[in-house]
Amino acid sequence: MTTEDVIGTGSLELRIGGMTCASCASRIEKKLNKLEGVTASVNYATEKASVTGPADLDPQLLIAEVERTGYTASLPAPPRREEDEPGEPPEDAELRGLRQRLIGSAVLSLPVIAMAMIPALQFDYWGFASLALAAPVVVWAGWPFHRAAWMNLRHGAATMDTLVSVGTTAAMLWSIVALFFGTAGEPGVVHPFELTISRTDGLGHIYLEVAAGVITFILMGRYFEKRSKRRAGAALRALLELGAKEVSLLREGREQRVPVEQLSVGDEFVVRPGEKLAADGVIVSGNSAIDASMLTGESLPVEVAEGDAVTGATVNAGGRLIVRATRVGSDTQLAQMARMVEDAQSGKAEIQRLADRVSGVFVPIAIAIAVATLGAWIGAGFPLSAGFTAAVAVLIIACPCALGLATPTALLVGTGRGAQLGVLIKGPEILESTRRVDTIVLDKTGTVTAGRMTLTGVITGEGVERADLLRLAGALEDASEHPIAQAIATGARDELDTLPVPESFENLEGRGVQGVVEGHAVLAGREALLEDWAQPLDDALLRAKREAEAEGRTAIAVGWDGRARGVLVVSDQIKPTSAEAVRRLVELGLTPILLTGDNQTVAEQVADEVGIERVIAEVLPRDKVDVIARLQGEGKVVAMVGDGVNDAPALAQADLGLAMGTGTDVAIEAADITLVRGDLRAAADAIALARRTLRTIKTNLFWAFSYNTAAIPLAAFGLLNPMLAGAAMALSSVFVVSNSLRLRTFAGIDKGALHDGLSAR
Repeated sequence: MTTEDVIGTGSLELRIGGMTCASCASRIEKKLNKLEGVTASVNYATEKASVTGPADLDPQLLIAEVERTGYTASLPAPPRREEDEPGEPPEDAELRGLRQRLIGSAVLSLPVIAMAMIPALQFDYWGFASLALAAPVVVWAGWPFHRAAWMNLRHGAATMDTLVSVGTTAAMLWSIVALFFGTAGEPGVVHPFELTISRTDGLGHIYLEVAAGVITFILMGRYFEKRSKRRAGAALRALLELGAKEVSLLREGREQRVPVEQLSVGDEFVVRPGEKLAADGVIVSGNSAIDASMLTGESLPVEVAEGDAVTGATVNAGGRLIVRATRVGSDTQLAQMARMVEDAQSGKAEIQRLADRVSGVFVPIAIAIAVATLGAWIGAGFPLSAGFTAAVAVLIIACPCALGLATPTALLVGTGRGAQLGVLIKGPEILESTRRVDTIVLDKTGTVTAGRMTLTGVITGEGVERADLLRLAGALEDASEHPIAQAIATGARDELDTLPVPESFENLEGRGVQGVVEGHAVLAGREALLEDWAQPLDDALLRAKREAEAEGRTAIAVGWDGRARGVLVVSDQIKPTSAEAVRRLVELGLTPILLTGDNQTVAEQVADEVGIERVIAEVLPRDKVDVIARLQGEGKVVAMVGDGVNDAPALAQADLGLAMGTGTDVAIEAADITLVRGDLRAAADAIALARRTLRTIKTNLFWAFSYNTAAIPLAAFGLLNPMLAGAAMALSSVFVVSNSLRLRTFAGIDKGALHDGLSAR
């Protein structure tokens, strides 16, 4: 991405370095938002800033402002290719450096903590041995905290690093004074480890185990937090890496293997069995089965042939294909999916903004409480050392890490898992909508039904073989472009494999078709067409035709050689998963409503088959939005699922819009959630996943708020040893991130063995 590319859009994304807690993100956000015309949102979990502003927005101005705040910023790097950039990514290098500090501090701290806790290990001058071991931990392993605290001090700010640095440095300095100028360094001095603070200690007590232990525990928490954040973003990275790296271009009839970046719209390329499609396109030659499971979550391959549209990053599971590229690079469905997921992960729900505001003022309040604690202890007549220890415990326990991680980590994992399941959530604010939805409107064509005509019934007349009816009618209809004719031809070919070629063919506008097949004069179309040729339907065929039409299906009369021979029934087939999907939606507490432009009889027939009680039929496309508005006027919170251009206004009007990914780009753009696979069950999965993500966020926030609220008074009253405070603070962050990672096991609702199988992975 170049600077010029970014400037033209008036919006950009920056990678932020050096953040250690939510209050860091809050500080950067405030600084950027003070710039004229700039609106910024900084996400601590993804370490990114999303910025919008004037068309001539200068990234260097934003980067300079972030650096003046004490952090680093840069434009996102272009996609990394292993062959171009050998070596580990910066994120991995950062994780490795953190691991080295953690291992070093743990090795040195363990004996210090052991000597402080076990009186039997407290030999003569053990305090000086503890100092020799603890000093490298505080100075070297804790250097990132001290450096960040100093930078924040220069900018007149305080963050979590300030709390850690002040607390551990004070503990270290107090211990040095006690060892060299007090009684703590005298031979034979022994003191047991206590969970609470001793209120009679003077300069005979050292706190080196606190200084070393707190830094070790916080480094451990930060390491696991960083590693968990990497795991949380794994779904998006996997999505970005799905695409093919090379493509076999067809140039002047010869194949040429080139990097996928050289592929342009209109180019034709070859895809062999087992290879990934390099871009979205249309099949020019060949037929095959396409495995789209990595994009849609659907395990069954889809049969494709010449003229069918195919999607980049899917796998050719069958024969050799030649594809003409229609969308390449950042325009492909894969790239758009990745962009939607990344936008959702970088955004903020309203509940997250509340947490950010709390985190922004939490650190100064914590420092004030620590100072007040120290003053209260000294004012009550206790030794300075006891008051100091309580103040250090307050500083350590008050770090708002868990608060800052509560929302973004759950959002990161939830949206990533959704992408793997073929559910794309556009933004974090969508989660709030799913909680309140009580009614779901389902468009019929293309959503509940397949959206294409299918041969569903073959009724033969007396003495007529089924194969003969299908062969002669199918061959004649195959010469027509009409959707009903193509449905009959496809159904016949599926059953018979091949169809003869008509010797003559004529399309009779609005009535049907006629022609000669294998020497027979064949008619297919309306009942009136056969009657014009003195070939009326007998009673049995007439009864079958009327029964089909009463069910909302289309019946085609077929005759040859002077007599009516049978009736073929065609209908828009209900998707086999629609009934199960409706049941799942009801289980989620939603009331399903079928919305269609078809007549009432057809709509009610479809609704009965899938288990929907309320039907709104014979609605013109432009009136769909009015139906949604009317339901909202009745006090309902409405979700809508649709796939066509005519559904877009209604999707936008609904409180929650869900677009089938098999539908039009306009519908997808208007929706809040995109269902990549054309399966209505994905709508139930989307709502269930969004609700579970929101529930996880609330659990995390409850834990983070209650933890700090309960722990600070304990520390202030001397009921919490500073080292245990450090361990508890680190563990709270690990708990929040681990709770969010449980979303990775989400595999849809009520899927039995499938759920168990996915969880086992």
